Amino acid sequence: MQAYLGIATLVAFVILVLIRARALKKEGIDAIEFGNKDRKDFLLIPFVVFYFYHITAHAFHLPILGGQELFYFKAVNYLGSIMCLIALVFFVWTLLSFKKSFRVGLMDNREQGLVTTGAFSISRNPIYVCFILMLVGQFLIFPNVIMLLYVLAGSLRINKQVLKEEHFLTDQYGEAYLVYRKNVRRYL
Repeated sequence: MQAYLGIATLVAFVILVLIRARALKKEGIDAIEFGNKDRKDFLLIPFVVFYFYHITAHAFHLPILGGQELFYFKAVNYLGSIMCLIALVFFVWTLLSFKKSFRVGLMDNREQGLVTTGAFSISRNPIYVCFILMLVGQFLIFPNVIMLLYVLAGSLRINKQVLKEEHFLTDQYGEAYLVYRKNVRRYL
């Protein structure tokens, strides 16, 4: 059951992003700019597809690379499931907190203003906290070398993106962002 929950969480994340982007598109807001400014964004696609395959294959006992479990404790699997559910609930709260400011990519967004309420009152990057929490939760459900590599590489990539976004937000919002940055932690 934990394996199916791990898959369902990942699918729910994707569906929620697409629903939110579509709702914003109906309001005339183009929320996804993936690959428009940086063609290297497309390099992520094979890694994401492999990730989807890996957890699906693990759950349905299909051939996988690095499939040897590093450890197995039922309680750890349950902890992973709980982490995935917490990540999903926090993700929904984050999407609601974004209001009309939700974007995938670095896009000028002065019109909606800097979001500092809701999930953003406890983390400057709640959506990335959700992603990391989900990655760790899925590693605990599927504890193998490939998943461990995804947790490590994903965390490093997320941190790099956060630093890039902080620079962008400082340029976009100036003093308002610097004050917000002093009062709210980067992650948790």
